[in-house]
Amino acid sequence: MSILLPQRLQTKHFSLIKAISDMGQISLAAASLSMTQPAASRMLAEIERIVGLPVFQRTPKGMEPTEIGVALSRRAETLIEEMREAMREVDAIKRGASGTVRVGAVTGGALGFIVPAVRALKSESRTAEIHVDVAPSGALIGNLLSGQFDFVLGRIPVGVDARQFHIRYALPEEVDLIVHQTHPLANVGKLGMGDLLHFPWAMQGPGAPMRQAVENAFAEAGTGLPSDVVNTTSLLVMIAMIATSNAIAPVSREVSDLLCRQTTGAGLCRLDIRVPINVLPYHLISLKSRRMSTLASRLQDLVLQQFSSR
Repeated sequence: MSILLPQRLQTKHFSLIKAISDMGQISLAAASLSMTQPAASRMLAEIERIVGLPVFQRTPKGMEPTEIGVALSRRAETLIEEMREAMREVDAIKRGASGTVRVGAVTGGALGFIVPAVRALKSESRTAEIHVDVAPSGALIGNLLSGQFDFVLGRIPVGVDARQFHIRYALPEEVDLIVHQTHPLANVGKLGMGDLLHFPWAMQGPGAPMRQAVENAFAEAGTGLPSDVVNTTSLLVMIAMIATSNAIAPVSREVSDLLCRQTTGAGLCRLDIRVPINVLPYHLISLKSRRMSTLASRLQDLVLQQFSSR
């Protein structure tokens, strides 16, 4: 004995309901769905037979949804968007744009290149799980070697064999010195390094590339080195020091732009120094011995596009 199941509304039915509701004319709805008008009329009759009530009423102005039609149209919009999202996810999986990617970067590289690339990747696949860590180059390379990162933007530390890496691009990193807007030097132009010597500083510890660049600038100016220094790798600590004292903090140009130009209410500004300070370039680095996932390769390609656009 066969059991007759009640007929249900199908996706094609909801598509027609949505099209008629949007356009108000069955002829226009049929054309948008690549159907003939008679086929659309038959389908609408089938929908109303399944529902058991009129879905649209014919008026001189066109097709007006009934109360049932309004409810079904609202559900149709949700259903169709869910289907589109499902197909985007399927396409993302097929292209390898779904999954997990882990990258690391020095601060300037993270803000200048990783963040825009992540935005671009997320526009292609919202389901991609992306992890971004910001750290000094030594930690980045160590974590790359241990398999925690797919690739990094950083520098090869002294003593590490560079032959095991793919190394691409040399990306210059400019240093800005930032202070609070109330700092005594905030509005002074063309400062020399000697003008900065006796203020407190908040910066990375000895041996860090940015610290070395600042110390080299003092050395080239023929002055001593600052004696009042708080050593930290934390940008938040640097900002707190600046906000609560006359401290000076060296940061990358990308960080300076974010804090002094794009962030309102931070109360920070960059000093006008006479001689620019530059750090040794950093690179896009990946391991030769490890094959990247499709998702990681895609993010790397988007980072490279950012390099090319500069």
